[in-house]
Amino acid sequence: MALFDKEIDITRNIKIIEWLKSELLTDIAALFKILVNGAKEEVHEAVTESLSNIILICYLLGKRLGISYNSIEMKIENKIKLGLVEEHDVEKYYGDLSELTRHLNCSRIRK
Repeated sequence: MALFDKEIDITRNIKIIEWLKSELLTDIAALFKILVNGAKEEVHEAVTESLSNIILICYLLGKRLGISYNSIEMKIENKIKLGLVEEHDVEKYYGDLSELTRHLNCSRIRK
């Protein structure tokens, strides 16, 4: 690859990273706005849309920053395990981490 092509690729990557960062902030702001202003019928779909966008953008941003999808998922799994060991409040009161572990395990089995 020529030097000129590498410079274009680096520039393009920086531009995509900046775009992803702005999209992430936009979706977080939209989520907060929905939670403050949303009507009950609209909230579920809008929150689901915003959260799925945020998760997707985080994966793509990680990829552009040189972090594999696998690495991100391993970090998530480790954080869940740590939360289970430390009996995080979200686990202690609601069992969310155990439920998420079961969900992730079932999702992988179906693949």
